[in-house]
Amino acid sequence: MKTTTTAATVSTARTILALDLGKYKTVACRYEPDSGEVEFRTVSTGRDEFRRLIERHRPAVVVIEACTPAGWVHDVCGELGVGCRVANTASEAWKFKHAKRKTDRDDALRLAELAALGQLPTVTVPGKAVRERRALIATRQALVGRRVAVQNRIRAALLGQGLAAPRGHRAWTEVGRAGLAQLARPLAECAAADLWRGLLDLALTELTQIEGLVALTEAKLDALARADAATQLLQTVPGVGPRTAEAIAAHLDQPGRFTKGKQVSAYAGLVPRQFQSGESDRRGRITKRGPAVLRKLLVQSAWAMLRYNQWALQTWKRLTKGGTTRRKPAIVAIARRLLVRCWAMLRDGTPWRGPARTASPGP
Repeated sequence: MKTTTTAATVSTARTILALDLGKYKTVACRYEPDSGEVEFRTVSTGRDEFRRLIERHRPAVVVIEACTPAGWVHDVCGELGVGCRVANTASEAWKFKHAKRKTDRDDALRLAELAALGQLPTVTVPGKAVRERRALIATRQALVGRRVAVQNRIRAALLGQGLAAPRGHRAWTEVGRAGLAQLARPLAECAAADLWRGLLDLALTELTQIEGLVALTEAKLDALARADAATQLLQTVPGVGPRTAEAIAAHLDQPGRFTKGKQVSAYAGLVPRQFQSGESDRRGRITKRGPAVLRKLLVQSAWAMLRYNQWALQTWKRLTKGGTTRRKPAIVAIARRLLVRCWAMLRDGTPWRGPARTASPGP
């Protein structure tokens, strides 16, 4: 399917090829900034189809949105020697607040026009190895979340029968699960009044499977961390363990792309929202833009650092007036400052400057 608005001669000198990526179909827009010529084509979303499309038009640049396929599309463009710019769809310039119509063609044309005007907000696309590592980190976090959900289901099943719910980490050790297994029974053997025992057996089986998957992912992450100098450097921070260090190293890949700490904080969504009009200038909650996994691990480490890191403890006491007020905002502030300090460490290649770790690290 193709539509051309003009019959002007195609010139590839400044041709912009904008792609509105979809799971199965992609709308391609060839835009000529000099003549204003626009051509649309719908193609299948796939490497071979995109190769043929790019080789046919030989554009000066390919423009796409930041989405799941953006990584491999960027790789294909690099293999063909064509520049690729990835639009930051979280930017205010990409908001359709008052649009009367929004179609895939409109999105593709908007990408091309913003690129031609030099007003396209872009993001940096990391290398394939970094993207894969980020995906593994996110998978591990998802598995941990599923493990917590299953543990909560086990507690609910016992509480529903008037039994004591397991508490503390010892309840999930091998001995603790053996005690829970005595209450369980295969679902096929349960009477109608004892189905809760079958559900408990299913939950315990699922918990064992998830813990095995968590162990597999953590073993691979540990192997990657041992071979990564950036992760080893970040573990010199008291209270920062391997899981947080590897997440920071993976998401702050190429630290030179940030010029100041405020950019790093904004990238992780740890800066407050701002509402300014005339004499009014209010700050709201944090934006929560960027990688949620990174924010979560930073906050967890901030809590752990109160036990192991004198810098964090002093900052906490100052912000909370001795721990009596604004505790959660103070933790978020410590997480933000920790991220900025870690960025400076990666940028300069210097370890943490402060007292040595006195106890076991955080997450």
